[in-house]
Amino acid sequence: MAVSKSSLGKQQHDNDLDCQKKQEALIPGLPDEIAELCLLHLPYPSQSLARSVCCSWNRAIANPGFLLRKRSLSLSLPYLFISAFHNSTARIQWQALDPRSGRWFMLPPMPWDKAVCPTGFACTSIPHQGQIYVLGGMRSDTRASINTTIVYTASTNQWSTASPMVTPRSFLAAGNVDGKIIAVGGSGAEYNDSITSVECYDPQKDTWEHVAKMRVGLARYDSAMVGGKMYVTEGWTWPLLSSPRGGVYDLESDTWREMKDGMKEGWSGVSVVVGERLFVISEYGDCPLKVYLPDRDTWQYVVGDGFPRETMRRPFVVSAVEGKIYVVSSGLNVAIGSAFEGQNGEFIAKWEVVAAPMAFHDLSPSSCQVLYA
Repeated sequence: MAVSKSSLGKQQHDNDLDCQKKQEALIPGLPDEIAELCLLHLPYPSQSLARSVCCSWNRAIANPGFLLRKRSLSLSLPYLFISAFHNSTARIQWQALDPRSGRWFMLPPMPWDKAVCPTGFACTSIPHQGQIYVLGGMRSDTRASINTTIVYTASTNQWSTASPMVTPRSFLAAGNVDGKIIAVGGSGAEYNDSITSVECYDPQKDTWEHVAKMRVGLARYDSAMVGGKMYVTEGWTWPLLSSPRGGVYDLESDTWREMKDGMKEGWSGVSVVVGERLFVISEYGDCPLKVYLPDRDTWQYVVGDGFPRETMRRPFVVSAVEGKIYVVSSGLNVAIGSAFEGQNGEFIAKWEVVAAPMAFHDLSPSSCQVLYA
């Protein structure tokens, strides 16, 4: 179910008024403190479903303090949230994966006014707040960029619309830097209109504002957040006539600087950060994994298991949580990798593959986000 913030607020207000008239116990025969602990232990997505059981459960779970208590008790667990689209119809579909059980859950559809290109928007998340941000995109009918901000909240299992970006943009980069959402570059009003403007969203105030521009627009975008800074690059693009460009954004000083030559020259695939280490799964050959060494400004190939190319077909999206790399491929098969440093400074990888249900064979992934839910 997709709702706007205003309609969601009105619906919640009406529910609260109804619940105020019915002050029944959470679980008859149990003190409310014990009953609330039972509700706190409900896994995702059961808590959002439990709100419909009765008014008292809805009141307890909708209370902002409920989520705070769940976090304080370390009861929120990481899930993978994957935006995918049907190759045959381009219809967008979000799926959530519990990496512990291998169970999949389908999310409600996003509240688009018009059909959009399934790869034109950018996604980022604030994992421990349980929210995904879907930014911009391109309309399928007019090929025009849009400025929408759509938010998924795991605790309610609902989408809502937030304040739109100042500038319509598609095929952009997005990231979370210290709890602020950064939207970088992309295509402007027209598909081939490369823009350099950058915006910052404050989730507490629900406001966007322009910040320092990029020095140059890029042909395409990949980005990673390392050490409180956002690294943005276009990577190598065919026909490889010029070296890739890239920049580093520092939110604290609101400044851009050039990316080091070694970093941008070797950034040849989709990136993921594990701890403070930047890894790239290369787009060529057998898709080798490599790690960036900042002290030497160079990339080093990871040894050990080769990437499971025989079962993983492009396109790839990737994320990391709790020290593991999750790569999602066509058909939503998931490769789970562990990379660790050996005694001689080499990095070693081990991979395992979790096959997706056959019903996903027509799906291609466009984004993978981690949320604690």
